[in-house]
Amino acid sequence: MDAIRFVISSLLSLIFFAFLLRVVLQLARADFRNAIAHAVVQVTNPLVLPLRRVIPPIGKVDLASIVALLVIELLVVAIELWLYTGAVPSARPLLLAAALDLARSIIWFYIIALLIYVVLSWVAPGTYSPASALLDRICEPLVSPVRRIVPPIGGLDLSVVFVMILLGALLRLLPALVV
Repeated sequence: MDAIRFVISSLLSLIFFAFLLRVVLQLARADFRNAIAHAVVQVTNPLVLPLRRVIPPIGKVDLASIVALLVIELLVVAIELWLYTGAVPSARPLLLAAALDLARSIIWFYIIALLIYVVLSWVAPGTYSPASALLDRICEPLVSPVRRIVPPIGGLDLSVVFVMILLGALLRLLPALVV
């Protein structure tokens, strides 16, 4: 039974991160002609496109994608709680659990994105790949303000390390998930 829960939880996480990536890429104004971004759009369109008919964008913010992300997050948390506890909590604890999980997931998403961003800069500096182009659009808004405060030291850019430390501190400030 534990293996089945793991598989279901992993698949739900992949679906959630596809929707999260869509929202992050839109907010970062990424190039959606990129093969990876295009794949994310294709995976998430079945839910986002019907929502767009009902929920209009606000300026350049695609509100339908954000609502889809929130709906998916609620479903994922409800299903995982049901899988592991046998019951789904009432609305208030479910919303609290979903909000905490969403905050944690966003922070972990950026920590992992920054880690991959750094590794790619070491392995293949100055080369183009679809993944590095997307990571650049995702990570630079977090790294560039810190880079202005902490300039490179001897050719080493430590701004990513400081951003990851700040994200780790934010992660520890979030309360433990209690249902």
